[in-house]
Parts: sequence; C-alpha cells; structure tokens
Amino acid sequence: MLQVNMESTVRTVFGKGPMRQLRMREITPAILYSGGAEPVPLQLDTAKLFKNLLFIQRRNAVVTLQIEGDSKEKRNVLVQEIQKEPVSGELVHVDFLEIDLQKALKFSVPIEYVGTAKGVDLGGELQVFKDIIHLRGCPLDIPDVIKVDITRLEQGGTGLTYGDLPVPENVEMLEKSGVLCVIVH
Repeated sequence: MLQVNMESTVRTVFGKGPMRQLRMREITPAILYSGGAEPVPLQLDTAKLFKNLLFIQRRNAVVTLQIEGDSKEKRNVLVQEIQKEPVSGELVHVDFLEIDLQKALKFSVPIEYVGTAKGVDLGGELQVFKDIIHLRGCPLDIPDVIKVDITRLEQGGTGLTYGDLPVPENVEMLEKSGVLCVIVH
C-alpha cells in the first residue's frame, strides 16, 4: 500500500470567521478522528496538502501525519473525507481517521487487466464485469492494484472469476470466488 508523509499543527482557532482567515493565508483546516478519543483539530499548508491529495487520489494510502504541538508526534491515518468549494474546487476541510497498522481493515482495490486476450485478436469482444475487489487485511499488506494477465482468454471460454485473481496470502478476499470478472464473447 502507498505511504505518504504529511505535516500539520494543532489548530487553536474555531468558527466560521477564523476558518476563512486561515484559508486566506493558504492554510486548510482539518480534523483527526481516533476511535472514540477526542477529535484533534488540525491545520495544514494548503499547497502541500493539495499536492499530496492529488498523488494519492483514488488510491488506498496510509498517511503518516506528523503533528506539531501534539503529545503523539506521528499518527498513521487514512483520508476519510475531503470537502471542496463546489465552484472553484478549492480545499475547504479534510477529515482523517487514525488507524492501527496491525489491525485488519476493509479496502476496495482496483483490478487492472493486462494484455490482449486471444479471443479479442480473433474478433471477439472483451466484457469486463468487475473492476474492483474488496479485501480485508492489515493496511500495509493490501496491494495498490491487482494485476491480471488476460492473454490466455479465448472466445466462448470460461473467463476469469474472483477466485482466479492473484490475491496475497495474508489478505482475505471478501468476494464470492465464483463471480465472473471478465470474459471474451
């Protein structure tokens, strides 16, 4: 799984007016939720945050959040929600969720089909039914993408099911193994 480092500081101002002033100074307010503990208000440099969020966009990523002014200096988190201004697209607020790297969590992982199927070369049509797989495992054990070689698929063949996908041993697949993912007609 992808890992990214971000720096932040504890936020001491609250309310609509002070939040606007923060955003005018290129600082984005955020909050860190931590399984039942009191949420920690944060503030991050907007340019660096935006760059990091673009890098991890639509990917599973563990963020190591370095918090200046907090008793726990580094926390492993997931980006839970990103709020943007609807017209300009500017960052308004970000929610982080603290995680334990040793506990199993659910993740959606994209499936990437690699190669050209034999059946497609002979005039068939590739039909993709599933392009995401749901997995459970420790965050650092989850792959960024499941790559599947489809070159051996022929027309009218059986296709590939979830059970045919190369899932790492220490990760549990949450899908039914008999569900069809791709086939050539």
